[in-house]
Amino acid sequence: MKAIIPVAGAGTKLRPLTYTQPKALIPIAGKTILGVIVDQLIDAGVTEFVFVIGYLGEKIQRYIDKTYPHLKHTFVTQNDRRGTGHAIWLTKNAVQNDEVMIVLGDTVCDYNVKDILSSDVSQIGVRKVDDPRSFGVAELNDKDVVIRMVEKPLMPKSNMAMVGIYYIRETESMYAALEKHLGDKADENGEYHLTNALQHMVENGIKFHAFRVTNWFDCGKKETLLSTNAILLKQMEEAPRKQPLAYDFDTTVIIPPVNIAEGCSIRHCIIGPNVTIGEYTKMESSIIKDSIIGSYAELQQVVLNSSIIGNDAYVRGLSQSLNIGDNTEIDLG
Repeated sequence: MKAIIPVAGAGTKLRPLTYTQPKALIPIAGKTILGVIVDQLIDAGVTEFVFVIGYLGEKIQRYIDKTYPHLKHTFVTQNDRRGTGHAIWLTKNAVQNDEVMIVLGDTVCDYNVKDILSSDVSQIGVRKVDDPRSFGVAELNDKDVVIRMVEKPLMPKSNMAMVGIYYIRETESMYAALEKHLGDKADENGEYHLTNALQHMVENGIKFHAFRVTNWFDCGKKETLLSTNAILLKQMEEAPRKQPLAYDFDTTVIIPPVNIAEGCSIRHCIIGPNVTIGEYTKMESSIIKDSIIGSYAELQQVVLNSSIIGNDAYVRGLSQSLNIGDNTEIDLG
């Protein structure tokens, strides 16, 4: 069993944060987006990973090598961003004919991974949405068997959006379908979608079941990233622990749930709820809630709500909602 995680995207909707770090490495709830996905798969018994990297790919490599030094993994480079179909096709030699779990690198979901991996048919994750026109859509029968898959239909016949999680048993057929799809004309954006190759498999008699995810967090925008951070922090707070988290900072009030990494210096602050703070960050005389603060940042005399502050950023004297990239210095005192 292998997992494929495409993380080659530029994350343009999260700029300026993603000018200097991949979207998959943005911190949430004490981890990174990629870390949440990898840990979920490891806990379910996945032992080998294939990462499709591109934009700032060397940072993904360093993160995996440092955080998961014993993980068996392969990096495949997608130099031209030509869609998910092209990204998965590039993994053919690394995967060969093993069964695969494909999880897009900006999607965090609640679902039982072990149940999916024990299925005797291929599976796709779905979630009901109000407007499915921006997603790949699965049309299902009354037994949740996939009848048809369509990428971003103008007139959807189903409101079941595909969330970006696929368990593929017939990998040889998948790569053959991708090969055919890549030989056809790309869409108007020059991209090749995995959805179209999977539909080709359905047309050739391969059976797919759909499973519903409990929560689906598409971490491609600031608002969904912050809401994902809040929900995961709450889940961490409610999870049983051998030893509960305890923070002791000088004249500072902590309002759970929060996650503060090691090495932080915090004085005269109110932190929380729903705040993630990266390692070795310094804060003084500030109020922070519903926010994500990167590593090695420095904040003085600020009031922040619903904000994302990048690594090595310096912010002083401000009361606003911000989205600030790495290596930024701001003084609005």
